[in-house]
Amino acid sequence: MLDFESTKEKFLNHLQLAIGVSSHTLRAYRMDLEALSQFAKGESISKRVIRRYLAHLYENKMSTRTVLRRLSSLRSFFKFAMREKFTSENPLEEIDSPKKDKRLPVSVSYAQVEILFSQPDTSNYLGFRDRCIMELFYSSGLRLSEVAGLNRADCDLKNQILNIYGKGKKQRQTPITRTASEWIRNYLNHPERNEMDDQAIFLNKWGKRLSPRSIDRNFALYLKASGLSEKITPHTIRHTIATHWLEKGMDLKTIQLLLGHTSLSTTTIYTHVSSKLKREVYDKTHPRAKF
Repeated sequence: MLDFESTKEKFLNHLQLAIGVSSHTLRAYRMDLEALSQFAKGESISKRVIRRYLAHLYENKMSTRTVLRRLSSLRSFFKFAMREKFTSENPLEEIDSPKKDKRLPVSVSYAQVEILFSQPDTSNYLGFRDRCIMELFYSSGLRLSEVAGLNRADCDLKNQILNIYGKGKKQRQTPITRTASEWIRNYLNHPERNEMDDQAIFLNKWGKRLSPRSIDRNFALYLKASGLSEKITPHTIRHTIATHWLEKGMDLKTIQLLLGHTSLSTTTIYTHVSSKLKREVYDKTHPRAKF
């Protein structure tokens, strides 16, 4: 019989030491595995327990996205347990995954972006930093983790190019605007900048690397101060600039490369977001649109 708790720790150590997953990913795996362990209450993990667990998640209105993530964590765990011969049975073999909800990304207008970006008080150091972060998000379409993980060595401000290490540690180069480049340069040279970490670009008030959670929290505070009703997060800005690029005529392949999408099908979702683009395409292609 599988010793779930013991194998769980071996699996997490494997992820950390052999695979080198991020601390955020490791924490997510731990939470997913412990959620099943708490539900089972010492009962051996079988197909019956897994099915009961899934029913429990649905009864508690768990989103399909979360259920899929938990199932993915469990599949990885049992694949590891089988390979290392900690068990001879995989209780997820006959468990089907639910179909993923197709949710369109949220995009906001440029006017709303300007309102949000006007909230930080740039006369003080932290406000200047936060405005710099906002400018970078809209300039580049970077993920939250990519902005937080940005280092000095990654930035070629003269040529306005960033070296980005995205999901799966895949490297790409991303251009940024002259405006964003100037904000970063001025932030790095700010007289109040106190560096306890001489590699990181964005620092907290103690001079250490600013965490993704802190950036997200700051966005929420500025959103509240702005009076905007929409929920605008760093990820919303990523979706927004992708949509604006598309509306300005940038091709999907270029947007895919800039955003670091593995598959072009992920990028094509933005064609469903932009009603303006649909209207323009219709007017250009319909033979009677100009009559």
